[in-house]
Amino acid sequence: MQNNTNTQVVEPVELPVPASRASWPGVLSIAIGAFALVTTEFLPVGLLPAIAAELGVTEGIAGMMVTVPGLVAAAAAILVTVGIGRADRRFVLWGLTGTMLLSNLIVALSHSFPLVLFGRALLGVGVGGFWALGPALSTRLVPQGMEPKALSMIFAGVSIGTVAGVPAGALIGELFGWRSAFYAGGAVALLVLLTQMRLLPSLPAKESITFGQLPELLRVPKARLGIFITLLIFIGQFAAYTYITPFLVQVAHLDARTISILLLVYGAAGLGGNVIAGKILARSVRAGLIATGIVMGLSTLALPLLGTGLIGATLLVVIWGIAFGMMPMSVQTWIFQAAPHAMESGGAVFVTTAQIALSSGALVGGLAVDHLGVSSAMVAGGVLALAMAAVALRWARDGEKPAVKLHAVH
Repeated sequence: MQNNTNTQVVEPVELPVPASRASWPGVLSIAIGAFALVTTEFLPVGLLPAIAAELGVTEGIAGMMVTVPGLVAAAAAILVTVGIGRADRRFVLWGLTGTMLLSNLIVALSHSFPLVLFGRALLGVGVGGFWALGPALSTRLVPQGMEPKALSMIFAGVSIGTVAGVPAGALIGELFGWRSAFYAGGAVALLVLLTQMRLLPSLPAKESITFGQLPELLRVPKARLGIFITLLIFIGQFAAYTYITPFLVQVAHLDARTISILLLVYGAAGLGGNVIAGKILARSVRAGLIATGIVMGLSTLALPLLGTGLIGATLLVVIWGIAFGMMPMSVQTWIFQAAPHAMESGGAVFVTTAQIALSSGALVGGLAVDHLGVSSAMVAGGVLALAMAAVALRWARDGEKPAVKLHAVH
């Protein structure tokens, strides 16, 4: 008698988080971590002239304080994602926040520019690891169907950091010295760490990510186009934005307090850009990409011509801020719609791309500033933004939107 046995392999199914077990305070702790990271990563933007003067370097060289953490973050996004294996993600987030605290203290205490760059490199580990893990982890803490709300809280932290953090740092630096701004950043990082230790529940790993899974995003042609578009617009944005303070000092002839207020206005305009982008993207993601590139490109290109006084600079900075608010939503929506199935393993690839572009933009702008003057950074940023719009106009096509269901594997 022959006995045929059919064996079926059943993969474990993760049940949705019950509403009673949802950890919205945990999501909030991740969101304030996002705020603190954005503030710390771009803190030098409002302080470059003072830092360069005290440490005896050019403003272009001082811009390496933005370039270095971006480059390190690009590598860290992948290495942290793979290297943490099956460690409890709660402890990983604590460690990443700790690097932010240590980075701020090293920079605040340093009297050597190489040591400052070491501190900023340490920050890059926290930035890359956090952005590769944080948003996905927030969706694990809430009931099914509430993931978009959790993500909106995380990106609200980013927006608040842009609106309040960077100009607040510039104002503290103007009143009490640039080192005080980094001490304040360290104090914020400590509060974030204590908050996360109190509010984050255990987050055991669901699986280990391997290097072989990472290129999955790049196998999708539409996603590859999105990566190229991301490179162009991020390089353009940060070639110009990293040197906005030197431009407003040297070309628009504004004082430090006025610049702090103008940076606040820039961030507030970014919030408006978020709203505008949402309405445009609901109709056409391609149109959102094109509009972002054109508005950013024309406003930054016009700054050396029309932004030589308070009124012109204010108007153009507001328009630029709107485009900045539209930028991350547009590129991420395009890539997510292109390959929703690959975003779990491809999230680190996207973070790496964005950080490489960010650091490259700061480097391109710094070279332009040191060799051609500060206005050239605005021109370089504008040209790259318009190039992105041209690429989107030529090759991007809105297709049928796939059914998207958010997952979090971390």
